[in-house]
Amino acid sequence: MGRHSRADGRPRLARAAIAALSFGGAALIGAGLVTQESMPTVPSAAAAPMPPSAAPPSAGPSPGGAATAPAPAPAPAVVGPVLAEAEPLAVTIPSIDTATPPLASLGLLPDGSLEVPADYDVAGWYRGGPAPGELGPAVIAGHVDSAAEGPAVFFRLAELQPGAEILVDRADGTTAVFTVDRVARYPKDAFPTVEVYGDTAHAALRLITCGGSFDRASGSYRDNVVVYARLAGVR
Repeated sequence: MGRHSRADGRPRLARAAIAALSFGGAALIGAGLVTQESMPTVPSAAAAPMPPSAAPPSAGPSPGGAATAPAPAPAPAVVGPVLAEAEPLAVTIPSIDTATPPLASLGLLPDGSLEVPADYDVAGWYRGGPAPGELGPAVIAGHVDSAAEGPAVFFRLAELQPGAEILVDRADGTTAVFTVDRVARYPKDAFPTVEVYGDTAHAALRLITCGGSFDRASGSYRDNVVVYARLAGVR
C-alpha cells in the first residue's frame, strides 16, 4: 500500500467531496443472490456545502467607500493528541469482538464513487484523506453482510456505544487508540458529507457501513451507519 500524497493542495473537504457519500454490503443475509451494490455518483467539489466556520465574512465598503477583501478565518486550535502520518494496517474493536484482516486501500472509481473492498471480511481505508491519528477525519469503510457469506467485517458496527475503544495498528509500529463519541444512521440520499469528511480540530476517525432496512429492488440497504470517534492516545 503506497503512502498517499497531498501535493495537489486542495482543501480536504474538496478532496473528500468526490468520495462516495454512502457505502454498504451487497445483499441482505438470506436474500438469495449476491448483488453487488453500485455506489452513487458524488456531487462535484464545487457543489459540496461549506462548513459555517469556513465561510469567509462578507466583504463590505471601507470608510472611504472602497470594498475591502474579506479577512481569512483563523485556523481553530488543535484539540487533543495528533500523530505523524503512518498507514493503517488493521482495526480491532474489543467491545464488539471485531478484528479486521489487513486493511485494503480504497480510492475512487471512474464515476467518482468510493471503491469497495472485494472481500466482505476486509475493511478499507480511504487513502484520499488523513491516516488514522493525523489531524482530520480518517475514513475506514466495510461491508455489513452478504447473502452468500453471512455477516461481514462491520456486521456489529451499529452496536458500538460512546466511550468504546477502537484500536488502529499503524505501519510505524504504534497503535492509535480512539474512543467513540457517537453512532449515527443516515438515509443514503441524505448523507452528511461535511460532517463526515469536513476538517476537524482533532484527530478523528469515521467507520462507515450499511444499515437500516433492505431494499430488495435495488439490492442494497437504505441507510448508512457512521461511527464518530477521536484519538485518545497511542500505544
